[in-house]
Amino acid sequence: MDNSMDKYLGTYLDERYEILETIGTGGMAVVYKAMCHRLNRYVAVKILRDDLSADKEFRDRFQKESQAVAMLSHPNIVSVYDVSHSDNVEYIVMELIEGITLKQYMKKKGAFGWKEAMHFSVQIAKAMEHAHAKGIIHRDIKPQNIMILKDGTIKVADFGIAALESAHEKRSGQALGSVNYIAPEQAKGDVPDARSDIYSLGVVMYEMLTGELPYSGETENEIAMQHITGTPVPPSQKNREIPAELERITMRAMAQDIDERYQSATELLDDLEGFRKLQAAALAKSMQPEDVPIYESSIIPDVMPISRDGEIPRDKYLQRRHRSRKVSILTGAFGVLLFMVAAFVFLWNFWLEDIFRVAERVDVPDFIGSNYNSIINNKEFSIFNFKVVYAIDPEVAEGIIISQDPEGGRSLMVVSEGIDVELTVSTGVMMTEIPDVINWQYQEATLALQRAGFVVESAITASDTVTEDYVIGTNPAAGEELPAGSTVYITVSGGPSIKSVTMPNLVGLDEQTAVTRINSSNLSYGSTNYAHSDHEAGVVFKQSTPAYTEVDEHTKIYIWVSLGPEETPSPSPTATQPPESPDITPPNAITEVG
Repeated sequence: MDNSMDKYLGTYLDERYEILETIGTGGMAVVYKAMCHRLNRYVAVKILRDDLSADKEFRDRFQKESQAVAMLSHPNIVSVYDVSHSDNVEYIVMELIEGITLKQYMKKKGAFGWKEAMHFSVQIAKAMEHAHAKGIIHRDIKPQNIMILKDGTIKVADFGIAALESAHEKRSGQALGSVNYIAPEQAKGDVPDARSDIYSLGVVMYEMLTGELPYSGETENEIAMQHITGTPVPPSQKNREIPAELERITMRAMAQDIDERYQSATELLDDLEGFRKLQAAALAKSMQPEDVPIYESSIIPDVMPISRDGEIPRDKYLQRRHRSRKVSILTGAFGVLLFMVAAFVFLWNFWLEDIFRVAERVDVPDFIGSNYNSIINNKEFSIFNFKVVYAIDPEVAEGIIISQDPEGGRSLMVVSEGIDVELTVSTGVMMTEIPDVINWQYQEATLALQRAGFVVESAITASDTVTEDYVIGTNPAAGEELPAGSTVYITVSGGPSIKSVTMPNLVGLDEQTAVTRINSSNLSYGSTNYAHSDHEAGVVFKQSTPAYTEVDEHTKIYIWVSLGPEETPSPSPTATQPPESPDITPPNAITEVG
């Protein structure tokens, strides 16, 4: 750990969070256990390293990523309570988790039983489903980012933040610990989406079921290439107790072709739930009682008649009965008294106390238009428990409160826990500085720009001075700022001269074969459009560049795949009248047909 970070131990952040001890370190931040003295609870505080906090670009990204993640609220996601800046310290406040990582548990236990693997997989998928619905992709699902609580609950950590940490590790030349779980499209430098998280979860499921990773190698590049081109050994060959259906679900989640994968976490959860129901039905069926033999006679042989041995005299029976009645009456009376005391305590705490005491009420101030940081750090408002929701609003400056619940001016009764107020805070226009990737290898540059939040478009040009496949320039230039999600155009060197290739004929091929033909011809696959045509469904009927023409290498090619002929609606069988003609024929008129 960076020893300079020890200076925070024993200090207070924003006169609220007392830093108690170090509980974890990462490439870009240190995590501390802290006490929130406003709400009297333990929290985890992640403080950005001093050198990175001085970097404006990284500091801004840290704040924006953290604010986005604060929008998530799910039992299987580590909650983010606060995002703040105090005395040149950038930090986020999170839920404190008492438990171990899934990776630590794997090392201790080895291969899991399929029921335990299912238990964890369903919870991780539910966390992903919630985050994806909010537009947040994790980009680094791995056992190290998954916490297990003592009761077996899963908590996924570092949504959004994981991508930021990976970007720092890449920039600083550190090893990426996530290469074992990286999706093929991420390894190739393409933009990851929700299906990339599903692939990573598939790898985690594979590891839980078998106790081994699907791919291994001496270097990270070897492992990354196996994710792109390799075929994993089916889990059942390593553990024969794995049910076939669970193996199918795992292998589909790990499909190299992104379109063959589950297209959403919800789709994956549906299959997992379907598998669980099948297993429950099979178990119930196996526990049905065997056929019981039916006797023709009600007399069961070899059973002796009941004797009168052991009976007590009548006077002793009546004495015992009288004593038991006394005990029952006393027990009942005590039970009634205990119930009345408990009922009174309940009514006093939840109703009578408020009647017999004078209620203290306060008016909720109107916070709309104020700066969020100035409100939460104002001791005048310490009676309020602020919950923050962030929203992107280009028309409102960053950090300004857009709305609140309850609204300003309402008079509310003060309770011991304080008054809960939800504030919606604007993130403004999320501007990001374009990183300098000139003279970077094309794929590394693309990955760096994508991790900065940009869409990348590339063009290749001949260059006598820049090595082939390296970046010549970007548009806009490095250092300029663009809104997140904007497109950055990069110019890549094709070497002293760009080679030309003959465009193959793709019409009539199925989609996968056409894509393979494009790539093998040193061209670049763009995307697929789907439309009705006279061609058979599933085959290419159009291509962006005519066949047999000469084109530059790496030209982006787009294809159109047929959905089959468009169906023509059949006339209604009940129709007895022909459609009305625009020409109105007078009644009783005779129309000659010549």
